[in-house]
Formats: sequence, structure tokens, C-alpha cells
Amino acid sequence: MRRRTLLAQAGALSLAPRLTAAAAEPGLKTLRVAFNTGEVGFDPPLVSDQASVVINAHIFESLLTYDCLARPALLRPLTAAAMPEVSADFKRLVFTVRPGIFFADDPAFKGRPRELVAADYVYSIKRYYDPQVRTEHLYQFENAKLLGLSELRRRAQKSKQPFPYDEPVAGLRLLDRYRFEVNLAEPDPRFVHVFAAPGYSGAVAREVVEAYGDELMAHPVGTGPFRLKTWRRGSSVVLERNPGFREQIFDSLAPPGDAQAEAMAVHLRGRRLPLVDRVEVSIIIESQPRWLAFLGGELDQLLLPSEFATLAMPGGKLAPYLAQRGVQARSQVGAEIKHSYFNFDDPQVGGYTPEKVALRRAMALAYDAPTEAQRVYQGRAVAAQSLLVPHTYGYDPVLKTELSGSDRARANALLDLYGYADQDGDGYRENPDGSPLTLRMAATSSQRQRQINELWKKSMDSVGLRIQFEDGTFGELIKRALAGKLMMWGFTWTAGTPDGDFFLGMGYGPNAEQSNDARFRLSAFDKLYERQRRLPDGPERLALMQQANKLLLAYMPYIPHLHTINTDLCQPRVRGFMRHPFARDYWRYVDLV
Repeated sequence: MRRRTLLAQAGALSLAPRLTAAAAEPGLKTLRVAFNTGEVGFDPPLVSDQASVVINAHIFESLLTYDCLARPALLRPLTAAAMPEVSADFKRLVFTVRPGIFFADDPAFKGRPRELVAADYVYSIKRYYDPQVRTEHLYQFENAKLLGLSELRRRAQKSKQPFPYDEPVAGLRLLDRYRFEVNLAEPDPRFVHVFAAPGYSGAVAREVVEAYGDELMAHPVGTGPFRLKTWRRGSSVVLERNPGFREQIFDSLAPPGDAQAEAMAVHLRGRRLPLVDRVEVSIIIESQPRWLAFLGGELDQLLLPSEFATLAMPGGKLAPYLAQRGVQARSQVGAEIKHSYFNFDDPQVGGYTPEKVALRRAMALAYDAPTEAQRVYQGRAVAAQSLLVPHTYGYDPVLKTELSGSDRARANALLDLYGYADQDGDGYRENPDGSPLTLRMAATSSQRQRQINELWKKSMDSVGLRIQFEDGTFGELIKRALAGKLMMWGFTWTAGTPDGDFFLGMGYGPNAEQSNDARFRLSAFDKLYERQRRLPDGPERLALMQQANKLLLAYMPYIPHLHTINTDLCQPRVRGFMRHPFARDYWRYVDLV
């Protein structure tokens, strides 16, 4: 799961940038791309930002992946020799690693080739349980209840001793050099998808972790098609083809009727991957310079900033001046949710009493998400009806809720009913007990975020609620959010698997301090969530998911805002760029002509 494509990022540039990546070497195919978020680093358990997650997906490899063209999403082996053996009760999985896969050369291996083996995946998963590895992704494994690992973690926490990586546990057991098994305390029919996400299960080598220690974030070593060549923090990342990458031949089939996918399949069929020699990643925070860099031919691919949607895609079609240049465009609604959360530990907006629920619901009614979609995102977004996102199991495309539009009359009536009144005559409501009420929304500093702040201010003023904004960098706000120090914040979660479980898990009590930023803890919800996790897909599970979703809508720990419409623009020379809803290693398939 990719955390977090921020509502808008820090930084301010007004002119087209001089891209800072090293100049491409003559004769090498070099793909030039940009991110609007600064990268944090390259150790999978420690990162969740957009740039780091995508870069890591091209360096580290999980056992499984998603077919790059199949829709709906289709799992297939990547470093595994075949799909895993899964027991009938969904409590045991056996994976077999394909022999003959090697890590990229690195001094940590002392000049010897280092083959990928089953022990590498066992070690990589155990790292999430190490108290010294401060990850926010541990819940991905703890929720599945791998036998013995949580106990191992608690013992290490209590003893203050190093985590015992070599101690056998029933939940992760080596069977031989290439095979290992996973044993769960409870059925989890969809746990297999964790092994298709390099951000959770990408293999790292123990020698590399121990060799680089605190510097590991700058020394990623994986089995993937690319390796890190240079890194200028917050400015540029250059990847180069991994010269030891195994033979991988493109063999995906396009879904019928998708002309762009069919063209990609024809161009790449039978060819060895990857097809480019370098990928130059520039960090360009603001939208205008990214747009100008693409127009000037300095970028080969661009995720279209919504501010320029009317220029590039008027009426949803590629503008003639771009089409005449041979620019390619592909649009799809993202498997993501743009939302705001309330910290339930905060005395102003948190809590489960009727008046606190009324306050949050009134704010959701007052906020004008459709206006945000049209003005801020230039129509390149659709209103969200709940936290569940398109392309995932459990999402209901016909569901309509009160989040469909702003209703300030109902919001005012709700606040009046529960005693939020302007008692001192300053034009703003106080709490029912007469104490001051000031909402505090965290925000980064950018042009888009300023637009969103203005919309929040106008919406809250319309119902007599005072709101203030607390600025901070993305990294600072992440730390404060995980520590429970923010009252409210907004960003985007993007799905990592084709299932709605993760988004319901944002309300699961044990996930507080991880994906549950709201720190929402409701026993009735937790029981529904746990029951649906144990069931295979079908009517019974869907009914439980719908009940759980209704509780989130009722208590409103999160305000779902929008699902964005993502449009990728590519220069004429690009072939094979196809953004997948869940896989992140799309540069593996790109060619330049």
C-alpha cells in the first residue's frame, strides 16, 4: 500500500527547472521521469512515500507480481518458481524460489555472486518484527497472525536484546534452500497478495543490512532489473540496468478491446526485459515546472498535474497541439482515496459521544468535495462515497452517500441540535459546554494546498466553525501523525492490492499508530473487520464489508473526498508505459524508439 501521495507537497518553484539528473551517456536508452514528492530512502520497511516505493519496486523483487496488462488484476510468479501452494483453510502457504536468481553485485558480498534463496524472504519478513526497525507496515503481517513472530517481537522489546533472527518460529519456516512455508493462526484468504508487493515482501540480503547499518537507506541492493547509480537527496535519483539481471521475456496478453494495451503487447512480445539502460528521476515538487519540463522535451513521461488538465485534456480528449506532436495519453480512475482524518485521541474532534460524532459529520456535510474536484483538480477527480476505492473487491460503484455533495443547511442543523453555538458573539461556535472550539488542520505549503485550505476555510466559516492551519514538511507531518500529535490531516492512500481490506483496516483498532491514523477503536467495527478477513470472497464477506463500511461512515473517523483521474502523458518515443493499479515496477516494460 503506497502511503502517501499528499494532497499537495511542500516547495515552490515558478520556472521550468534545469533537471538535475546526470547527463545520459551516449548510446544508452535513458528514460526521464519526475515525481512531485521527495524520496525518503530505499529500505522498503522504512518508506511509504510515492517516490521511494516506486523506485524500490524496480530494485527489490517480491515472489509474486501482477500481470502488467491483465484486467482485472492477475497474480503471477516473479521470483517464485510457481504460484504458492495454499491450504484449503487458507492458513498455510508454501513458496518455492526460482533457482539461479542473483542479487546485484555489491561489496557486501565480498566479490562472490549471491544467489537469492528462501532464507532471504524469511529474513526480510522478520525485519518487520524487529523493534529496531521502525516500520509502519508491521500490521500487514501482524493482522495475518504469523505464528510465533509477535511473541518473538515482544520478547525482544522486553529484554532489550537484539532481535533473534536465527530462532526458528512456526509462522516462517525454512523447508530447504529454495522453499519456505508461512503458517497463520487464522484463515487469511488474501494474505498471498502481500507477496506481490516489493514494499512489504521484497527480498533484501542480510549481509547488506549488516554491512551498511544506519546507511542502509542509501544502499539498496536487490534482484530487480535496476540498481541505484546516484542519489542526490530531494533532487534526483539515477537507476541503471542491473547487468546481472536474469533473462525475463515479456509474455503478457492485452485484454480484448484495449488498443493501447494491444499495441504495447505487440511491440514488447518476446523481448528481454528491461529495455532501457537508465532511468533518471527528477524531484520537481510544483506542478508548473513539471509541466514545462514535459512540454520542453526534458521528461519522457508525466503524470498530468490536474492544474493543466484543461490545457492537455479538454473534454477528456488529448489536445490537438499535443496529438500533433505525437504525445500519447492514457487515463484511468485511480485505486486511491483522497481523504482527511480526525485524531480520535484529540479532545476536540475525537471521541464516540453523540456530540463528537455530530461535529465530524457536520464538517463532512459542510466540506464541498465536488468543488474541490472541479476547481482544484480541474474535473480530474470524482467524489468518493466511502473509503473503499475503485479496482478493489468491496467497492460499490452505485453506492451514494451524503458525501456526494455539500449540504451546509443540514450541517448547521446538526451543530445546532447538539449544542454547538456561538456563545460569545464572535461569529464562531463554541463546544456544547461553552469551551473554545478551534479546529487545526495540518498542511504542507504549495499552491494546490493553499487552494484546498481556502476551500476548508470557506466551508467551515459557512457553518460557524473556526479552523486554523498548521504548516509542516511532509516528513515532519508523517512523524507527528504516527505519534498522534495532529488533530486533522489530509492525504491520499493508494491501493497496493485488488482488495478493500486495507481501507477497512484504516479503522481497525490494532492498526492505530500504523495505517489507522485516526486511532479509531470501536469493538463492533473490529469484530466485523476480523470476521471478513477470515472469509473467502463471496456474498457473506461482502455483507460484512458493507456493515463495517457503514460504521466508518456513521462515526466518521475519516472524510472520504475524491478518487482522482490519473492521466499519463508520454513523449512519442516512449513505448510500453502502462500504469498498473497495484504493481509499481512499470519502468521494467518501457522501451524508447
